[in-house]
Amino acid sequence: EHMAVTIEIKEDFLTAYLSGELDHHTVKEIREAIDRDIVQSKPSQLVLDFRGVTFMDSSGIGLVMGRYKLMEEIGGTVLLTNLPSSLKKVMKLAGMDRLAQIKD
Repeated sequence: EHMAVTIEIKEDFLTAYLSGELDHHTVKEIREAIDRDIVQSKPSQLVLDFRGVTFMDSSGIGLVMGRYKLMEEIGGTVLLTNLPSSLKKVMKLAGMDRLAQIKD
């Protein structure tokens, strides 16, 4: 099974390209990979790209919440991008648009 996240660091932006299903099994691995790179590279912005996500349960919201808190600690921001419309609705219902910028 391949890793459900690909991380790219450019200047002080860290982009995490998420793919497949985001559930409590996959989110743990994704979270650890992203956090390790945030701690190492201290980006000013974390971009979570949801283009490749086929399914997401509440673990996906937890993923955003937790990364938001970590980025806040280092004075950075979070941007959610390429959210399929169904996921965008879920994120907004959960209030994630108050924590992170949501962009198409």
